[in-house]
Amino acid sequence: MAERNKPITKGEVAPDFTLKDQNGRDFKLSAQKGKRVLLSFHPLAWTGVCAQQMKNLEASAGTFASLNTVAVGISVDSVPTKQAWAKDLGLKETKVLADFWPHGGVAKLYGLFREEGGTAQRANVIVDEKGKVAWVKVYEISQLPDLDEVIGGLKKL
Repeated sequence: MAERNKPITKGEVAPDFTLKDQNGRDFKLSAQKGKRVLLSFHPLAWTGVCAQQMKNLEASAGTFASLNTVAVGISVDSVPTKQAWAKDLGLKETKVLADFWPHGGVAKLYGLFREEGGTAQRANVIVDEKGKVAWVKVYEISQLPDLDEVIGGLKKL
């Protein structure tokens, strides 16, 4: 699939991808059919707002499960970086995916790659049970996403 120069929009088919999680295991979007998936894009591991964004996902794991939703973090960091970061953050339920090579490939598929910084935008994308984009929000890089808003979006589906 080609890169996009603007963020993906509601109603589009979510581009399929396979990325490694912090444990080196494959996470394939299309393998999640029948569940909702929250793709929580963040610029880089080991940064304050990104760490809080992932901690919030972890703290809401039970809520996501009750809403038939798999929540994953995605950034351009490598698997070893993701592994050390997830351990440091104490992530048990939340997968953090390495969009490392090709560099930012998934962020580019979703129109969420920042050329000027070489990282993903800070964004949340909800993919519904059939693989369509149901909700998208792009945030300022310094802004922590409001998880209550994301959960509210899930509850409306």
